[in-house]
Amino acid sequence: MSQDRRQAANGKRSDGPPNQVQPTPHKTGNAAAGKEVFRFETFGNEGFWTDAARMPKGIEDKKVTPLQALEAGLIVDIDAVPPDMRAAMAKELKTDLSPQQAPMLNDVKTTVKLIEANAVVGMIPKDSNGDGKISIAAGDKVGVSCAICHTISDKSVFDMPGKGSIGKRIDGPAALVLNMGKLFATADNSRALFPNLQIEHEGKTIGRAPKGLTAKSTEAEVDAYLENPAFYPVGTFDETQDGHGNPVTNQPLFRQDLAGPYGSAGEHALLDGIGNGSYTTNLDPTTLVTPEGRQFLKLRAGKAGEAMANAYQQILDETGVKGYPFVKATKVGNVGDPASPVGLRVDNQKLFDMNAYLDSLPAPKGAKVDAKTFAAGRATFRTNCTSCHNVDQSKFVPTMLVDMKTIVPDYKPMVLGERQPPMTPVQNSAGTFDDKMIVIDASDRGEKRGNAMPLLLDLARKQVFLHDASVNGLDALLDPQRGASAPHPFYIADQIARSNVVEFLRGVDTEQSGKTP
Repeated sequence: MSQDRRQAANGKRSDGPPNQVQPTPHKTGNAAAGKEVFRFETFGNEGFWTDAARMPKGIEDKKVTPLQALEAGLIVDIDAVPPDMRAAMAKELKTDLSPQQAPMLNDVKTTVKLIEANAVVGMIPKDSNGDGKISIAAGDKVGVSCAICHTISDKSVFDMPGKGSIGKRIDGPAALVLNMGKLFATADNSRALFPNLQIEHEGKTIGRAPKGLTAKSTEAEVDAYLENPAFYPVGTFDETQDGHGNPVTNQPLFRQDLAGPYGSAGEHALLDGIGNGSYTTNLDPTTLVTPEGRQFLKLRAGKAGEAMANAYQQILDETGVKGYPFVKATKVGNVGDPASPVGLRVDNQKLFDMNAYLDSLPAPKGAKVDAKTFAAGRATFRTNCTSCHNVDQSKFVPTMLVDMKTIVPDYKPMVLGERQPPMTPVQNSAGTFDDKMIVIDASDRGEKRGNAMPLLLDLARKQVFLHDASVNGLDALLDPQRGASAPHPFYIADQIARSNVVEFLRGVDTEQSGKTP
């Protein structure tokens, strides 16, 4: 037990871990330009989502209505809805929402019009045919921007409880009700998402599902996996091309000047690094079958990586995907570097502009809680939680990574494959908590395998905790009934004290946290 941990255990005051350093500074550009990048930039991935995954075709063929889009957790930006449609929508939202009373909201044609109006947050229409108009039927394409996972609305027009909403957009907060699996299953060719799914290799699979997918899996089988929240929980996204079923909770992107390193495993030292990685792999995974992409997979996962690339190539060939990769990026080499994992880099200035915008986004206000309860919870937090976390949430997040054995006492990994140093071996322990780090961790930048510290902000909205969405509620997270060997086994045994800490965490923000003794 460290001195600071002993101090906390003995009830002495601490405002956070000792010897803290500032995160590695990232370059910033123009925040106003960055706002446009965050909201609307695709860097060409409309090619993947329209011609490979075929999301627009899936929406039309499956007749996805606006109400069904909301059920999947999507957000409608009311300011982007055309005035005539806005008036009709307002009228129908006052009804029982049945097809008889709300025909427009139950019509796939309305969904298409909303997408074409750029009103569905994160689904970006592009004038691909260059005729100066947006028409999906005429050949225009639809891509995806960062906003899809990191924007909510103020719910001022309509809220479908626990699902999507209509209102003015609020950039930065995590999309906690987005059912990404359901959305992906809507695509006509969800097999094109293969590298980010739970697959089977040599009869073995890692993830929540009992059976993995293969190159021979049908569209129906892939959709069944994606649509099952037990396999792909709501509010998560499988962000690693490792063939493991390891969706992680969507994270906020406000106040990124206080965050870092980035990614739940701290795999990125720089904010623009994780941004570039998202654009060049997650939003266009076809880069993985380029020579550089194949090199990346071999570096990370050896023969299993090569096998995944071959299986993915087979799927792309069988489903008629051509013209890839689609992302508009520059070849920079340095394959495997977190700054350019598949040797590609999108426009740096746009990444730096987005950095500035994300730095500038304010954190939401904390929930209104009783002042005495808040103060009592803060005091308990100070004496129990500051080995890893700061009390004052207007300070930089502690930059250290918490090693796996500390965060999961029962961490007993089996080595699945050796890798060239400084990378740690590919290794897996029981449970889902470490699944994100089996292949992807911070070791390629000289750091240990472990967990990065999250921003302790906007917690009142969260219903599930830990990056694998394995704990339901703050009280459960801090309840010793979860067991001494459970992930994050740092508990408040006394129920009243625990309740106080929960209220403190619900109420905390960058203005009201640890500044008052």
